[in-house]
Amino acid sequence: MSYDYDLLVIGAGSGGIATARRAAEYGAKVAVIEYDRLGGTCVNRGCIPKKLMVYASHFPGLMAEAVGYGWGKVESKLDWPQMVEKVHGETVRLNGIYQRMLDNSKVEVITGVGSFVDSHTVAVGDKKYTGERILIAVGGEPIKPAVLGIEHALTSDEIFNLPTQPKKLVVLGGGYIGSEFASIFNGLGSEVTQLIRSDLILRGFDQELREEVQAGMINHGINIRHSIELLAIERVAEGVLVKIKTGDSIETLEANALALSALGRKPRIDKLGLENTQVTVQNGAIAVDEYNCTSEKHIYAVGDCLDRIELTPVAINEGRAFADTVFGNKPRLMSYTNIPTAIFTHPEAATVGLTEAEAKEQYGEDAIKVYRSKFRPMYYVLPDKQEKTLMKLVVEIATDKVLGAHMVGDHAAEIIQGVAIAVKMGATKANFDATVGIHPSSAEEFVTMR
Repeated sequence: MSYDYDLLVIGAGSGGIATARRAAEYGAKVAVIEYDRLGGTCVNRGCIPKKLMVYASHFPGLMAEAVGYGWGKVESKLDWPQMVEKVHGETVRLNGIYQRMLDNSKVEVITGVGSFVDSHTVAVGDKKYTGERILIAVGGEPIKPAVLGIEHALTSDEIFNLPTQPKKLVVLGGGYIGSEFASIFNGLGSEVTQLIRSDLILRGFDQELREEVQAGMINHGINIRHSIELLAIERVAEGVLVKIKTGDSIETLEANALALSALGRKPRIDKLGLENTQVTVQNGAIAVDEYNCTSEKHIYAVGDCLDRIELTPVAINEGRAFADTVFGNKPRLMSYTNIPTAIFTHPEAATVGLTEAEAKEQYGEDAIKVYRSKFRPMYYVLPDKQEKTLMKLVVEIATDKVLGAHMVGDHAAEIIQGVAIAVKMGATKANFDATVGIHPSSAEEFVTMR
């Protein structure tokens, strides 16, 4: 049977674009279907705009700290519309780069919402396209709970486009997205209250890392309220009223905006027409094998529409592994062990490998040794600020192998990226000890812990 394309990709996010271009390099005829701007969540509503706003949120602290080094005091005010415009401008620039990359790879872009008609055919509007193989890379979307007035809450998709800065912001949820937005808006000057359902933010991360980040955020002025249940949201002239329950107590918080930024995300598959295929859905996500193949042998899926790790580099690597295997005749699997990640809160955190609790559960409590260092970086001595850095190594005693590395503090992501290479290679604590540190730096603590 003849098909319109060798590969038809639904979704032009990071995973979809990376796959399309890699498959085209091998000579495949490829088209990508996308209803929104190119680049997906990461470029348009996630990693990129978020990190730019993280940078913006650091300047008040930098200007205050400069006084400790002899610089005159700076009085400055954020121009919110200008910042939003500049952030938006960068995402538009990246959209253009993605378009040029696809053009140069001779990948066709089909604009619209793609939905399966059958296992080889995807409809976009009133047109139909066929693919010998089809890749689903539709990403995810924020979860909105069934709460009265939920339509008045912002998700991480909308929060980047606020026309004015909220003086008071309530952030619901203690995941990394909500914690990052709480830190960003606090740094930009908003009064932030973060509501979490448990005692600590960042569930799933190392316990000490969680404690240190939460303590640091509180120290920076974020009001973190724990053991909270959201009851209702009401729109009023000045913003929203947020009705919450703590134990047996019910109260109402006033805010200019409520951000439902950390209640998680779910695969965006509801309108994909999967019922017209044999693709299996499990726990709300597309089920795939180790080669990212669904229960239809010619339909594959990568990225946040799976029940795996929701990270841009993971989606890209999954897609390229699929293209190498299917179109390049270079079979390879995506490895999900020792994937580093960062949380761009203030203080920043980053991690790779097993947490202390995971290591003890897998190897036994007596089989693990933990090395840690907690200190005030030299940078904060002259400004006399009580900022702390935590570094931690989790080591298996029998093999001396470093199973996990965790950090809270300035430049944690940049430092852990390098440490992750060593952990991925199976480095031992002796290897770390034998490495000469760069002095004076915070990073040298990773090779001097005893």
